[in-house]
Amino acid sequence: MLDHVSFDVPARSVTAVLGPNGSGKSTLLRLISGLIPADSGRVLLNGQPVEGADKRVGLVFQEPRLLPWRTALDNVAFPLQLAGVPKAERRQRAAAVLELVGVAAFADAYPHQLSGGMRQRVAIARALVLEPSILLLDEPFSALDALTRERFNDELLQVWQATGTAVVLVTHSIPEAIYVSDEVVVLSPSPGRVVARVPVTLPRPRTAAILDSPTFAGIAATLRAHLGGSPAELAAQEAAAAPTRDVLERAGAPAYFDPFGGAS
Repeated sequence: MLDHVSFDVPARSVTAVLGPNGSGKSTLLRLISGLIPADSGRVLLNGQPVEGADKRVGLVFQEPRLLPWRTALDNVAFPLQLAGVPKAERRQRAAAVLELVGVAAFADAYPHQLSGGMRQRVAIARALVLEPSILLLDEPFSALDALTRERFNDELLQVWQATGTAVVLVTHSIPEAIYVSDEVVVLSPSPGRVVARVPVTLPRPRTAAILDSPTFAGIAATLRAHLGGSPAELAAQEAAAAPTRDVLERAGAPAYFDPFGGAS
């Protein structure tokens, strides 16, 4: 449940949403995406209302959900097929985004022939192929093993920098929220309200070195204060959500953005 939630997401920015369990973070993303209607208020994208599922919005869950009978290329091209894009054009566009996420060499492979990381890269490409104005990420890292998850943030930022798509990321991890975002929106316990909008005044591009900076520590302290709860409770949520330092000290495994994924 949410109550009078209002904030804006600037173009080409990354906004993280933090809040305790049950604060309505996932509901918020479904409202923004148009998958569920709001009881009151409205969602605007570039000044136009979002009413129902909208191709301008990519919503990401935890599982890639690739179609097993389609190759990687055909999985990525599927949204274009639904949109009525001619075959030659959709194959060209699908190939381009497979190249962007680093799996162009596996365009003709089927999902069962791909590793978990490769399947996730294909799911990135499928979400990006419609060139959405905004990507909504509902804790897409939580289903990954710890080592893969540790290496996710840099990949996310690389894709964001290449596409310029605005991003809203729901996470329980304070370090993750600070590292990837330009602003962190903090929600209260249910009914979820915006209790703070905390700017992240760290330069880009970002590296693991910023974890030791006084600015990073100050932002983290501010977020913890707004979240409330005991230090032990907050520490437990962060530990469950994501590692901290090692998240950023390795390069590698892919994120995925899956507009057709299952509910988290």
